Amino acid sequence: MTTETETKTERKTEATPRSAPLAATLGIALPVRARRRSVFAFQCRETVAPCPLVVDITGAWFRPEGHNRFIAGSTPAAVPDALPLEVNHAEWDGVGWQALAARVPAFEAVKVTSSWAGYYEYNTLDQNGIIGPHDRLANLVFCTGFSGHGMMQAPAAGRAVAEWIAHGRYASIDVSPLGFERIRDGRPHVEKNVI
Repeated sequence: MTTETETKTERKTEATPRSAPLAATLGIALPVRARRRSVFAFQCRETVAPCPLVVDITGAWFRPEGHNRFIAGSTPAAVPDALPLEVNHAEWDGVGWQALAARVPAFEAVKVTSSWAGYYEYNTLDQNGIIGPHDRLANLVFCTGFSGHGMMQAPAAGRAVAEWIAHGRYASIDVSPLGFERIRDGRPHVEKNVI
């Protein structure tokens, strides 16, 4: 989704998983792609011990959402940007449910109660966020490509971007390893734990 606020002297644009096409209008190659992600909500008849977010080695994951209610999904596949935004039920029927049932036997008899799909902004270079200024365009500041862990990193990323805009430097959190220069130079700062 893109939202815009315009004044006479500046234009601010948020593109999230569509930041690559937006950057391309400025001649910038940004390795951020929109990947479809399906999420499944389900109930379990048996009581499952309290647990945090659990990620299986297959990439399937689940987390509790109340008493005997859970949401689950799997690592988004490397697919083109133009996929329809529809739930891919094969992700649950295939690897997802089987991996979770192998990990939690009570999940062998669960019922999906709802599902939804959304886009996941995926940095194909290293699966990490791109934060900070462009090297040539002084008024262009990136904060994109987090590949799923953006929600956890959002407070720190927002603070870093605000500090850069206000002071021209990072005052409390040095996010320079996640800067655009690594994209330009093809130097990945790899994150392997992406779901």
